[in-house]
Amino acid sequence: MRDEYVHGSTAHRLGAIPNEKEKPKLYTERRRRARKSTRRMNFPYVLFLSTAMIFTGLLLIGYITVQSDITNSIKNISSLENQLNDLKLENDEEYSRITSSVDLEEVKKVAIDELGMKYAGEGQIVNYSGEDSDYVRQFSDLPTK
Repeated sequence: MRDEYVHGSTAHRLGAIPNEKEKPKLYTERRRRARKSTRRMNFPYVLFLSTAMIFTGLLLIGYITVQSDITNSIKNISSLENQLNDLKLENDEEYSRITSSVDLEEVKKVAIDELGMKYAGEGQIVNYSGEDSDYVRQFSDLPTK
């Protein structure tokens, strides 16, 4: 049996030694590129990038604030709609209770029998025209016959 050990998924040639001359050249090339990129980062460029980042940050903060205000308004509107629906339901129930508790026949009977009221005759009815208004103003007493 041979004493070979394989690293990874491919077998390397036995006795293959990496080229030592390429290693330093590649390393120095990378360093040269890094130096060039750092030279391009002068003060005006850094100032421009910083200003752009601050402006973007402020813009995002404003956007988040507006979104938060919209969410709060929607929640407030929903709460007010629920209150309105509850009040309408309560009002409808109260109206139904009131209209069902009044017996119009009983009112008519008490008005005619106990209070002596009568239906109006033909000469007692006076018609007024409203002339584009919802009500009529009475400035003097009505004539009696």
